[in-house]
Amino acid sequence: MALTGRTPLLVALGVVPVLFWPGWAALLGWLALVVVLVGVDLALAGSPAGLRLERTPPPSVRLGEAVDAALVVTNTGTRRVRGLLRDAWQPSAGATGERRPLDLPPGERRRLVTRLVPVRRGDRLVERVAVRSLGPLGLAARQGWLPAPGRVRVLPPFGSRRHLPSKLARLREIDGRTALRVRGQGTEFDSLRDYVVGDDVRSIDWRATARRQQVVVRTWRPERDRRVLLLLDTSRTAAARVGDAPRLDAAMDAALLLAALATRAGDRVDLLAMDRRVRARVEGVTGSRLLPALVEAMAPLDADLVEADWTGIVATIRQRLTHRALVVLLTPLESAALEEGLLPVLTRLTSHHQVVVASVSDPAVTAMTRGRADAYAVYGAAAAERAALDRAATTAELVRLGVDVVDADPAELPPRLADRYLALKAAGKL
Repeated sequence: MALTGRTPLLVALGVVPVLFWPGWAALLGWLALVVVLVGVDLALAGSPAGLRLERTPPPSVRLGEAVDAALVVTNTGTRRVRGLLRDAWQPSAGATGERRPLDLPPGERRRLVTRLVPVRRGDRLVERVAVRSLGPLGLAARQGWLPAPGRVRVLPPFGSRRHLPSKLARLREIDGRTALRVRGQGTEFDSLRDYVVGDDVRSIDWRATARRQQVVVRTWRPERDRRVLLLLDTSRTAAARVGDAPRLDAAMDAALLLAALATRAGDRVDLLAMDRRVRARVEGVTGSRLLPALVEAMAPLDADLVEADWTGIVATIRQRLTHRALVVLLTPLESAALEEGLLPVLTRLTSHHQVVVASVSDPAVTAMTRGRADAYAVYGAAAAERAALDRAATTAELVRLGVDVVDADPAELPPRLADRYLALKAAGKL
């Protein structure tokens, strides 16, 4: 039960009879009348329990975009339900207009639409609907919660897709140039040319050399069906916020741009999200179905506050990759976490695969290094410089182990990772 604003006003009007008939009898009589009117009003109000709710599942939406969530309300009771209805979505669903007036005669239905503009990625949920049914006098209302579960899946925004046209143009330039010399199992023969100093003697074509009376080598086209494995680190280090979003979201954006570019290049792209266990996996999906599969797999991911099990991660990668591939580790360059976890087992990957570590840096930390306004800013600058030195030392160690490192802020990481992929492509390392 709920009382409306009319009830205290009606009680206040009891001052008038008390002025004409002073005493407790008049006051108590007026209060009794108010109680009776409230009881009658409550008894005549339609019951929220007589409402049947049907929710139309809204389509998936990218973060920052709007979607409409429809709710069909049917009055199966015998009395008119007049009042308010609140569709109780999570605050992060960004619901607007969730409080709606309701006037529903018996046997009729209404379709109510709530506009959602989610502010967080993942599954945004709603469990119940609140209904307040007013009586005919407007003094009291029946109030209840009705189950109406629903959800809307909020996909990663993929803001870096604006870089895709320029990267595809660069890819076409690479494919259109003179074929690169690549030697190895499964490569495609392209043409013959004269030997120059520095060529691999194993690429010499002895029959052609005998015919021409000069040393001739074979050139090879890079294979197009290469494997690219994207590893999303979902451990505690990915939960740190950079700007308005966690590092994990920026890593997803970079992974999506690289996946879109690599699949256009004819490479096979797989995704593995893992910390101590596998959180998401996309394997064997090609062509136009790849990006939808990736965003669907990434959407519900959240960083878990645990340390990454890099021994298990490396073992899982090696189990899934039987041939040489490009392995992109999207993980923060946190010195302590990498020194104890990744670095001791990294050679197990670099000995068989081309490895790239892509990390999201925090521009706020870079800005702190310039702080000199007061003692607090100076101490902050010293701490930021120390963090930068540790980061540089970790990067140098990774490079020494044969790893390509891409370290950039959230806006720059996707295009720089794509450029590194194109550079490896142009160098014939893929």
